[in-house]
Amino acid sequence: MADFEAVKKELEGRGYRVQIFPTGAAAADYLDGAIDGKTVGFGGSVTLDALGLYDRLGAHNEVFWHWKQEAGSARRAAMGTDVYLTSANGLAETGEIINIDGAGNRVASTLFGHGKVYFVIGRNKLAPTYEEALWRARNIASPRNAQRLGKKTPCAVRGDRCYDCKSPDRICRGLVVLWGPMTGTETEILLVDEDLGM
Repeated sequence: MADFEAVKKELEGRGYRVQIFPTGAAAADYLDGAIDGKTVGFGGSVTLDALGLYDRLGAHNEVFWHWKQEAGSARRAAMGTDVYLTSANGLAETGEIINIDGAGNRVASTLFGHGKVYFVIGRNKLAPTYEEALWRARNIASPRNAQRLGKKTPCAVRGDRCYDCKSPDRICRGLVVLWGPMTGTETEILLVDEDLGM
């Protein structure tokens, strides 16, 4: 079990704002109170979907999510919002945040264009080192997401690991590692002591 306080200290030392929550519901309550009257973009995230944030935030913000709206226009609109919400495929206890993406909208939005970015990260995404977090992103999160999306890739069929395939269905097309918040973007990480997402 990860020591959330130690992870929080490491992330804060890199320049992030960090909150720890006992449950996903508590994290959702926090976000519902913190984000009001804004434009909000969502990255593809099972975590965000499970927390019901699209409906909750949509009650008092203008929200854009390609999972809930027409994909092309929602992805483009989400790129220009005040606030962006996402999760991570892996978080190293040493502070590196790892995401793998297919279309690029999710990772691009963690790098530039928003006043504030929130990462909501369940305890199952944590790994002791950068190498183990990268391994988790490639060999656990990505195959599960390929299966969820019904892709015809070796990792989806076998469900066991990344095969670095050349399938046209491949969803792993770009890798982003954040060593710290990007200049000019306030980034807040919500650590949740529950298993959330892939």
